[in-house]
Amino acid sequence: MPPLRHLVLAIALATLASLVAALPAGAAPAERRIALVIGNGAYPGGALATAANDAGLVAQTLQAAGFDVVGARDLDEESLRRTLRDFTDKAAASGPDTVAFLYLSGSGLQLANEAYFAPVDARIETASDVPVRALRISDYVSRLAALPLRARFVVLDAARASPFHLKGDPLAGGLPLMEAGPGSLIATNAAPGTVGPAETGPYGAYALALVEMIREGGLAPAALFERVRLRVAETTRGAEVPWSASRIEAPFVFLEREAGAPSLAGFEPPRKPLGEIGAREAYAACLARDTLPAYEEFTAAYPRDPLAKRVRAIIAARREALTWRTSAMADTPEAYWSYLGRYPRGPHAWDARRRLSALAAALAPPPDYRALAYDVPPPPPDEIVYVERPALVLDDPVYALPPPPVVFLPPRPVVLVDLAPPPPPPVAYLLPVPAYVPVPAYVVAPPAVVAPPNPGLFHNLHAPVAAGPEFHGAPPGGTGLAPVAGAAVGAAIGAAAARVALPPALARKMDAPPGAPGQIPGRDGPSPSPIPGTPAAPVAGSLGGPTAGPAALRPSLPGQIAPAAGPRPGAPNPAQALPGAGGTPLPAVAGRPGLPNAPADGRAGLNQIPPAAGRAGAQAGAPPPVNHPGTTPPPGNAAEVPQGPAAGVLQGPAAGLAQGVRPPVTPLRPVQPLRSAQPQRMPPGARPTVPPQAGPPPSMPPRLAQPQPRMAPQRMAQPPRPAGRAPQADDALRRMRMDQAIRQQAQQAQAQAQARQRGEAQQMMQRQQQQVQDAMRRQQAQAMRQPQMAAPRPQPMAPRPMPQMPRPAPHGPGSGHGCGHPGGPPCR
Repeated sequence: MPPLRHLVLAIALATLASLVAALPAGAAPAERRIALVIGNGAYPGGALATAANDAGLVAQTLQAAGFDVVGARDLDEESLRRTLRDFTDKAAASGPDTVAFLYLSGSGLQLANEAYFAPVDARIETASDVPVRALRISDYVSRLAALPLRARFVVLDAARASPFHLKGDPLAGGLPLMEAGPGSLIATNAAPGTVGPAETGPYGAYALALVEMIREGGLAPAALFERVRLRVAETTRGAEVPWSASRIEAPFVFLEREAGAPSLAGFEPPRKPLGEIGAREAYAACLARDTLPAYEEFTAAYPRDPLAKRVRAIIAARREALTWRTSAMADTPEAYWSYLGRYPRGPHAWDARRRLSALAAALAPPPDYRALAYDVPPPPPDEIVYVERPALVLDDPVYALPPPPVVFLPPRPVVLVDLAPPPPPPVAYLLPVPAYVPVPAYVVAPPAVVAPPNPGLFHNLHAPVAAGPEFHGAPPGGTGLAPVAGAAVGAAIGAAAARVALPPALARKMDAPPGAPGQIPGRDGPSPSPIPGTPAAPVAGSLGGPTAGPAALRPSLPGQIAPAAGPRPGAPNPAQALPGAGGTPLPAVAGRPGLPNAPADGRAGLNQIPPAAGRAGAQAGAPPPVNHPGTTPPPGNAAEVPQGPAAGVLQGPAAGLAQGVRPPVTPLRPVQPLRSAQPQRMPPGARPTVPPQAGPPPSMPPRLAQPQPRMAPQRMAQPPRPAGRAPQADDALRRMRMDQAIRQQAQQAQAQAQARQRGEAQQMMQRQQQQVQDAMRRQQAQAMRQPQMAAPRPQPMAPRPMPQMPRPAPHGPGSGHGCGHPGGPPCR
């Protein structure tokens, strides 16, 4: 090898060694954090008062911890599916050093051992509607578990009383028992098979506890959610016991505690058996562990303690959840028969029967079936009472459970106890923004965390941030705020620093042009609710844009006055309904029916207002000019517009229109006078000849005249604006009067149609009454004829026999002629 190559290789090795030596010993790769926060509360069957506020509070805390947070509230099914799909795609593109956090607050359901999250527009009436209308959580958990991420958090604040009233077989309440995959954590606000109580404050107990423990700093994921469980159980006095399962092995903390910071005060896991530390501490210890063996150890050590009854209720719910999960995972008729053998009226009894029907198996097991072997023993008789309902409510007075110990942890910070509710969001779908509370000075962000796109809170953890309902500046997204020092500068940060960006699916709706399908409504005024019956949300257009006035309303609203600036060129008239919309027939125009354009010569077509050129004569009181065939129209002041105070007064044809009079119609072609037919003289003896007709052949029956459909009142087209004229200030008044006239005509036509309908209804009633009366007369006449027909008819008298006269005897021949009688008949 040449000497030069040796020299180059030596220099490269020396440089690499120096760079490696310069690196810190514990340097870690950069960590990126992403989060999606959803708060659904506007359910028609029962609104959740704190769902949106909880989501806004959690999103703000995650922003301070360095998460790139996107969030929204009150999402329908389509928006929710797109948002979750966009989040999983974002996690897939983030790289292996990414921590993903998913928080869903709203209404959760369970069916066939699957957890579902309900959108606000879900219509769930039967159990079969759940997998169709709600989103299955396991689909997105599996998607995140398949990605090479550092850690995954799935937090479901959705184990609540269901707002849906199902018909037929009920569903099991709460959420099912789920297993966390490697590197993942799954948490719910209530234990499997239980539901949390209704919230009464501005924020939920679970969200406040989660925010408090993240702000403490220095807590690993498993320890953090243990303290969340203790805080929620303490706050709700045992009515709600959260649940979590963690398999995160990589070192992770949301926030760090600096060297010299005070140690974490509060609960410490005991190192002695539960029977040696007292019932109070033993109850806190088994609640922190939250395992079935820990609860059973407490009941074995303190069977007569008042808290043992509360622990047995928790054991009953956990044992039933484990039994059902084993049966559902086996998914065989023997497994479901085994579950029904233990819990014939358990929460999942209807699920077991539905699965047996789907498997074409009998509901009753055969005598020789083999029961499934479970990891837990059968429930004792004293536990059955807690699992005979669809869900276990720990604060139900029917169970008379004793209250737990009051204190488990140090008191909650006062700033969180007295946290005021956030102002209402000014934009549809946007999360509420609570007032940011600075974290203690000894709590800092981990140095390896990459700053999010909106780093306002991340760079100013210890500075107060003023929250307000109005957002000024950039659209929903990031803001490049630099770190500031001191609490006085924190107020200058404003609410934009704590604002949560909308998901991409909703941001595209925000950026859509006005009137586009699926666009988010504009500001200034209540926004239409996502579903009928839900509370209306404030409306906003684009964030940071100028405040919209009444002209920003959608032109399709009935009775709206069009903006004074007039319609855009080529755009439909806001004050005129589209042809054919709402049953209105298309206007007939010369040559091409159905097109709203006027003829090229400037004359008004059928059902159209004459142009402004014909107003001059009408204003002067002269009759409108008539264009005769073959002549050119006289030159008029087509471009002249009346000025001065009288400019805003409608005159001529427009004035007649304002009073409900239809403007004159100019004929499209010259009207020829009718010629009188001269009678033809026919020569004597000639027969008149009938000219051939163009009708149907004689063999076809004559066609009946079909009734003409009733035409709905047509709205008059607005006269085109003359070219070169600047918009006048009185255009709005003119259009308003024209709209009033059009509405009056429509109302009159509607009143006439209603009067005709009433008249027809009265005639029909009269005909029916007449028919009833005729039927009654016929019945009466028939009833009168029946007795006459039943009476015996007189028999005809036999005719009397006429007396027979004796026949004369034959006479003998006499003299003369005949029988001797002169002039008599001859003898026989």
